[in-house]
Amino acid sequence: QLLEAKTSLSQAETQHALQLQQTKTKMNNMVPKKQFEQLQTSLREEQCKAQQLQEKLHQQAEQTCRQLVRTQKEHEHLLQAAVEQAKVLEHSLRSADAVLADRAAQLRDAQAQLSRNKLLIEDLHEENRQFAMALQAAELKQKTTEEKNMLLEEQASALKQLLGKITPASLS
Repeated sequence: QLLEAKTSLSQAETQHALQLQQTKTKMNNMVPKKQFEQLQTSLREEQCKAQQLQEKLHQQAEQTCRQLVRTQKEHEHLLQAAVEQAKVLEHSLRSADAVLADRAAQLRDAQAQLSRNKLLIEDLHEENRQFAMALQAAELKQKTTEEKNMLLEEQASALKQLLGKITPASLS
């Protein structure tokens, strides 16, 4: 029993020595407590900074989102105003087109009237020329007639005188 107990003790000592060696190796691989505490403090500080940065990033994201919504609303308003202005301009353009078409029709009518008037004036000039020629012929005829009348009057006067001379002589 003593031998068994010694063997058991020897095994336990060996096992304990092995565990002690393993524990020493683990401890050698471990970070010293002061350095661990420094690392832990540094980790907490970095975690705090990261949380602050996250909060700041979240606030900036919310602010950017609000600004984007405002900008989008402004753009929608500007777009709506531009659409309204385009409608007004389109209406004005249609009105101007209608007025221009009406004016063009009036100008075509006026031009046609001018062409007709020009033809009438040309006809009147031709008639005037013909009247002038007829008047000239009539004046010439009147002058000839007046000359013939004067000649006839002179002849009639000469005949009266001759008759005045012949008549008393034939009566006596």
